[in-house]
Amino acid sequence: MSESFIIAIDFGTAYSGYAFNITGRGSDIDPSLKRWGKAHGLDTPKTPTCILFNERQQFLKFGYEARSTYTNMSQKEGKKHLYFENFKMALYGKKLNSEVTIKAANGMPVKALTVFAEALKFLKEDALKTIAENTEGRKFIASDFTWVLTVPAIWDSSAKQFMREAATKAGIVTTGTEDKLVIALEPEAASVWCKKLPADGFIAQNCGGKALDCQPGTQYIVVDCGGGTIGITVHEIQHGGGLKEVHKASGNDVGGHIVDRKFRECLKAIFCGGVWEEYETNFPSEAQKIMYDFVYHKQADEDIQISCTFNLGNVAQKKQRIDLFFKNKKGVSYNEGVIRISKEKLRSFFDDSLKGISELLREILSNSSRIKVILLVGGYAQSKILREYIKDQFGKNCKVLCPCRPQEVILKGAVQYGSNPAVVASRKSAFTFGFDTSEPFDWLKHRLDKRFTVDGKELCGDLFHKIVKEGEDVKWDESRAYIVYPVENNQTSAELTFYSSTRTNPTYVDEAGVEQIASFIVPMPDIRGGKDRAIRIEIMFGSTEITAKGTDVLTGITKKVSIDFMSKA
Repeated sequence: MSESFIIAIDFGTAYSGYAFNITGRGSDIDPSLKRWGKAHGLDTPKTPTCILFNERQQFLKFGYEARSTYTNMSQKEGKKHLYFENFKMALYGKKLNSEVTIKAANGMPVKALTVFAEALKFLKEDALKTIAENTEGRKFIASDFTWVLTVPAIWDSSAKQFMREAATKAGIVTTGTEDKLVIALEPEAASVWCKKLPADGFIAQNCGGKALDCQPGTQYIVVDCGGGTIGITVHEIQHGGGLKEVHKASGNDVGGHIVDRKFRECLKAIFCGGVWEEYETNFPSEAQKIMYDFVYHKQADEDIQISCTFNLGNVAQKKQRIDLFFKNKKGVSYNEGVIRISKEKLRSFFDDSLKGISELLREILSNSSRIKVILLVGGYAQSKILREYIKDQFGKNCKVLCPCRPQEVILKGAVQYGSNPAVVASRKSAFTFGFDTSEPFDWLKHRLDKRFTVDGKELCGDLFHKIVKEGEDVKWDESRAYIVYPVENNQTSAELTFYSSTRTNPTYVDEAGVEQIASFIVPMPDIRGGKDRAIRIEIMFGSTEITAKGTDVLTGITKKVSIDFMSKA
């Protein structure tokens, strides 16, 4: 099957979707996007990342259908079913394993791998169905395509491995076809596509009718404004159109969900004395609908109105008249079943998020005078309050650009990236990486507690053998080599431990700032040569995932080495 048969899945915190390309080899990439929400009177490029299971943990619905089904359930039914939203954030900043659980809206725990795999399985099957409907019913299977799965740039290797395992469980790839799945970083995918956009592909109020300058040497910041995380990378355009990462990926968890949380806190403060909590507990589907309605309201920069439901009114009036809840509450009012929130109050919900984003940008800009463009992408970039704030704070020194369809550029760019991962020619290593090793003990430089003896020889153990250092440029297909020798004549495998550090030159693997992140087994089946056998380990750091292969120097046999970044359950 042609390498131009590509399906890209953007699995977001708030919204998810997919795009595909089925043009022939050598043709220009022309991604098609699935449109969602028709049955609900909508037409959107992504669907809510929410999923519904029955009480036996059997998959029922995903996206708009899951949300609609859940929000229309009776109180009794809603408490029985397992409903998840914003569950992608469960992977942020945690060391993961296959047994980790996440809680449904009713408080019941379910294995995160099950939830993610079922969501990806739905998107996979829907994509294949959509493509078949647009190709005169031609039957496709998953292995006909290269699959691209987008992840935040700041996710660690364990989170990427978790998503790969979820994709495997979903049937996107199988044993032997793992190379058909490509992990793409969200801001990189957006960057790839925005380079192609004409001037009218950007919101005019922000860019003054100009496109992204694609001259070699141009540097720009990509800010991926997601529902959960903010991811930032800095690219420089190279001769030939490739991209070089000139600042290691950074970010935080102050995405659009922070604004939603502030809105919920506002409702909780209005309906105080446990009223809002009682309403959420007894009418979870209604409470969810109020939150979903706010997602659209926060895109504007004006007063907003929220309907006060009949059940919320009933719960509130057990305490006091509804209008009394709004007494002395600044920026909010109530009139005939409608909650009004002023523009100023709405803006205050953004304060923490905008502060977190601006701090990241100032840190980067303070270290570089060549960056002249800030590119805002992602669903959260649809917010006018966000765009205007970034323009006000940084517009004097940088041109602020935002695509007209900021949700779509990551999807379309992911398809483009899947056809040519080399478009991101090099990246900055986020950490210093290395292995633990030993060498002859030197009384002048080694720690005494690291001294041990083997066959009468004094050695120093737990030394950090550096493979790549933090901030180092690594080409997308570049590898670093490490030679391994067995310690026993008949040894048939070797286990290596992999470490990362925020420091440039750590000496020992147990120093502060050094973390054990993975282990892997290197097969050494040919025992001829005893302890003199050499295995050459090649670690690939330049792509979006760290991979490895081992070569028996004596026989020349090369095998892929599986690196396990996930912790043990």
